[in-house]
Amino acid sequence: MADVVILGSNFQSAGSLKTKVDLTPENINVAVVHQVVKATLAGRRQGNACTKTKALVSGGGKKPFKQKGTGRARQGSTRSPLMPGGGTVFGPTPRDYTQKLNKKVVLNAIHSVIADKFQAGKLTVVEKLDSNGKTKDMFKILNSKGLLPALVVTEKEDSKALLATNNIANAKGIAVEGFSVYEAVKYENLVIEKKALEKLLDRLV
Repeated sequence: MADVVILGSNFQSAGSLKTKVDLTPENINVAVVHQVVKATLAGRRQGNACTKTKALVSGGGKKPFKQKGTGRARQGSTRSPLMPGGGTVFGPTPRDYTQKLNKKVVLNAIHSVIADKFQAGKLTVVEKLDSNGKTKDMFKILNSKGLLPALVVTEKEDSKALLATNNIANAKGIAVEGFSVYEAVKYENLVIEKKALEKLLDRLV
């Protein structure tokens, strides 16, 4: 159990939220967070690197030179890796770098990140992020409250706060459905709407 301070749209104290999730330091699992961050970054790799093996190089049907009498090592094809322009041995081929993560591991990582932000005083919960969609106004609010760099999490995907935040160099906005442990670790502050936090915490119960 933990009491999280709730701020109004003007970033003034507007009450508190009693969570069902324990946010004490004992619930911060650094190893699990590292595992999820590593898997996230691995999943973003394209894996498009491709080299041609001996079988894929064109030509090579004719023996390049006679077997004996040249003083050179015998060769049967110009596609051999030993020949200039030949195939590559054990070169990279397209592959999928995705790492499988169990659901419990991901939830444990989310729990750890929220607990860590809470313990460090970097968790800012706002009743609702009111925004006109202008970057200048959103930057002014976050900067004046000392909340940059920040990951801004909203309840809905069509929130204008996301539009305003994504143009700030040291901030990023995402909807709660797409909450990323990697992004939460990347940005120092976590600014989240109350209902978005409740949705996250409900997944952890």
